[in-house]
Amino acid sequence: MLKISKVAKRKLQRFAEIGTFENVKQLEEGKAYKGKWAKEFFKNENPIILELACGKGEYSVNLGKRFPNQNFIGIDYKGNRLWVGAKMALDEGITNVGFLRIQIQHVLDFFENGEIDEIWLTFPDPQAQSPLERKRLTNPTFLEKYKTILKPNGIMHLKTDNDGFYEYTLEKIAELHLVILQQTDNVYRDFHQDEILAIKTHYERLYLQKNKNINYVKFRFNG
Repeated sequence: MLKISKVAKRKLQRFAEIGTFENVKQLEEGKAYKGKWAKEFFKNENPIILELACGKGEYSVNLGKRFPNQNFIGIDYKGNRLWVGAKMALDEGITNVGFLRIQIQHVLDFFENGEIDEIWLTFPDPQAQSPLERKRLTNPTFLEKYKTILKPNGIMHLKTDNDGFYEYTLEKIAELHLVILQQTDNVYRDFHQDEILAIKTHYERLYLQKNKNINYVKFRFNG
């Protein structure tokens, strides 16, 4: 008889549980909220901020705590990770944070044009190998999707430990004539008093323990 490891068993349990979480939507269930996330999911008219490739959703949960008059949606495809943030939000009664389990390339199927106020990318996979550029979450194809769902002059944020990915993103921002509002190659040197940038994910803490610099850029689309 095949034995299931403790890690695999825990993942299976989490996958089963996340399907019952009221603050997590998947596929067709998520599509039903397109254009209606604020009114029907959050039951308010507050701004909506997305965290893409949110992993365990730490940024979304912490932003939700700090800004109760805004709505936050963490998006990732890995349900095992999403479970962590979703469970935390449920246990702490944080009602302005939700999660969507989808692949980011399909984001246009889940949000209406101009429905989103801001987007965060927190430590996404840099897809460092050149042939994988199409998978980088700041390549022009993805940026065009973000522009579509953002309100006019919508804001983007990127935090990354990967210097190459940061430089790549700056190059695309320049090529597309986007407007940089803030940037640094060392968040904790230049913005150490910023309460939003001070939020640390699990992976960010690991990077900092290795004395890795954290890059950040805030930019907006034109029109």
